[in-house]
Amino acid sequence: MVKLVMSWNIKTDEEPSYFEFMVQEFAPRIMKLGLRPTEAWYTVYGEGPQIIMVGEAPDRETLNRALESDDWTELLEKLKAFVADYKQKIIAAKKN
Repeated sequence: MVKLVMSWNIKTDEEPSYFEFMVQEFAPRIMKLGLRPTEAWYTVYGEGPQIIMVGEAPDRETLNRALESDDWTELLEKLKAFVADYKQKIIAAKKN
């Protein structure tokens, strides 16, 4: 298992549109790409990114295929209309 850890800040005055996009489009489409949303944090107070979201894939090959797809490129561009400071990193999932 591997995890894609994404972080960003929601642009001022974009929150209603952002949340609608996340529920209606982003989450369902990343699942179709083979990523399972597992964690999300919304920072209310303090330093750091406003949003941290984690998606899990069964293996690096599946994640690479998703991140190299035209669907991911399109989805990421749509997300960036609502957010700033987007960052991502890939980490190994802990084995239980």
